[in-house]
Amino acid sequence: MDTAEFRRLWDELAPIGRRPGGGYLRYSWTPADLACRDWFRAQAESRALRYETDRNGNLYAWWDPEPEPGEAAESGAILTGSHFDSVPHGGAYDGPLGIVSAFLAVDELRAAGAEPKRPIAIAAFTEEEGGRFGVPCLGSRLMAGVVTPERARSLTDPDGTTLAEAMRAAGADPSTLGPDPERLASVHAFVELHIEQGRALDGGDAPVGVASAIWPHGRWRLTFTGAADHAGTTRLPDRRDPMLAFAFAVLAARKEARLAGGLATIGRVEAEPNATNAIAAKVTAWLDARAPDEAVLNEILSGFESKVSERAERDGTGFTIEPESETPVVDFDADLRDRIAELLGGAPILPTGAGHDAGVLASHVPTAMLFVRNPTGVSHAPGEGASDEDCAAGVAALAAVLRDLAC
Repeated sequence: MDTAEFRRLWDELAPIGRRPGGGYLRYSWTPADLACRDWFRAQAESRALRYETDRNGNLYAWWDPEPEPGEAAESGAILTGSHFDSVPHGGAYDGPLGIVSAFLAVDELRAAGAEPKRPIAIAAFTEEEGGRFGVPCLGSRLMAGVVTPERARSLTDPDGTTLAEAMRAAGADPSTLGPDPERLASVHAFVELHIEQGRALDGGDAPVGVASAIWPHGRWRLTFTGAADHAGTTRLPDRRDPMLAFAFAVLAARKEARLAGGLATIGRVEAEPNATNAIAAKVTAWLDARAPDEAVLNEILSGFESKVSERAERDGTGFTIEPESETPVVDFDADLRDRIAELLGGAPILPTGAGHDAGVLASHVPTAMLFVRNPTGVSHAPGEGASDEDCAAGVAALAAVLRDLAC
């Protein structure tokens, strides 16, 4: 794979949604997202690939087989791709690398004279990060029936705009949201290429690895309640300040994760009335927790809830914890994983603590993931990156996998 060709196509997409400082704001159904969708459609049409949007707003570019007279194409499509949307001020590669690489892999196969015996489809899933409406992998979860259309339509962003309103403003129809079992049944396998979120590949000889599993993980809404009052006139003993239990919760999340051997993060918080000279009446925060297995995750959550509840009670404040999304451990298809690792010359096999659309689809179709080396290990931040040479190696690896599975 020519690194110059990777850079050319990458540079076409890279400016969309980029902010000063290098981070990205590519939220679902915003102008940046719509520009990415236009780019995707233009890429499909320039390659004479059949373009399609499904009932949940996910995009597809289809390379359909053209069998010889008297022959029939094999049933079941090979699906690849990723997502465009970002976390707030996220990096450039998380998601888009898988889509750019998929188009370039098709180019490489065509240049080599390959013809698919199965349909090959490039997908761009919507709201994978949950950065705008709070539920990650929303497009694939809707397709799989994991999230109901009623719940999805009522999800709101921080400004109070519902998903239904955002879709209508972007010219899409939210009434079509819902399970898509026929589409799932038409997929023979899904392979998602993604930048590595960590540094397991750094220092090794292999620029591309293969995923073994996704750790169980989830997001929980934390609500701390107290009584608003004046910061300059209310005596300390008279206060019911929910910010104290919140501050304790941030430290408790870190401690429980460290003791159990997992990960826990509180990275988002909202205070009311959010005034410098006022005691807060309410603090809302979100806990992200991940672990190598369910037992460790449950240990983190139970220890965290117990200790924060005890602290809130001592302060005379309220505390509740509610799940917003929960994903059990995902073991990728072992036969497909091993087949790909062997095809790529014994590529390293590694787990990941990050969620992906591949994790949702793995319950329905054989699924695998390729990881492109990330020398910094940074993810969900502007420092995320990979060399053009490693990205080109990722394209070549994806092309080899698509050839093996579809051609």
